Amino acid sequence: MTEPEFKPWPKISRYNRDIVITEKIDGTNGAIHIVAVDPMESQDEWVGAGFVDGVLYAVGAQSRKRIVHLGDNHFGFAQWASENAQALVETLGEGTHFGEWWGRKIARAYDQTDRTFSLFNTSRWRMADTRLVPGLSVVPVLYEGPMSQNAINDAQHDLRLKGSSAAPGFMRPEGIVIYHTAANVMFKITLENDEVPKGKNA
Repeated sequence: MTEPEFKPWPKISRYNRDIVITEKIDGTNGAIHIVAVDPMESQDEWVGAGFVDGVLYAVGAQSRKRIVHLGDNHFGFAQWASENAQALVETLGEGTHFGEWWGRKIARAYDQTDRTFSLFNTSRWRMADTRLVPGLSVVPVLYEGPMSQNAINDAQHDLRLKGSSAAPGFMRPEGIVIYHTAANVMFKITLENDEVPKGKNA
């Protein structure tokens, strides 16, 4: 008879550590893939490519559930990535970069005439110059500092009172995302029907 497999209890993160509160934007989740490739290989499955320092990088796009191509555009996301492939490579570099694709005719639309891809990783991108890529931004940071229920409450109150930070003047923002830095986990709070599971009607 074999002995039981040892399974350690996971390390518990300390609750009273820094958090980052960002605005939760109501659009559609997406990501940009940037990968160094051999120029002799086909890039037919990618939406675009760009050169940096003599290295060729392929650019791909995905929705929450699948890779998207130019013929399967996902609200124009693949087309946007294709048109801005070189600038995306120069600005973001190699990796998978997650964000929200939002604006015109997507979810609550925010009274926008165009669409924007807002990056989630604020610790990496908040100080970066995203202006080289039309339609690229970073989700707004509403608070950064020690864990504080007051800060969480204030962020929600300010959105209700002042409207969206991502789209100034839009008075129906979706909510907030709380990133706990020590635990490396995120929580979301929506301003409407937060108690209702996603996909359920109130």
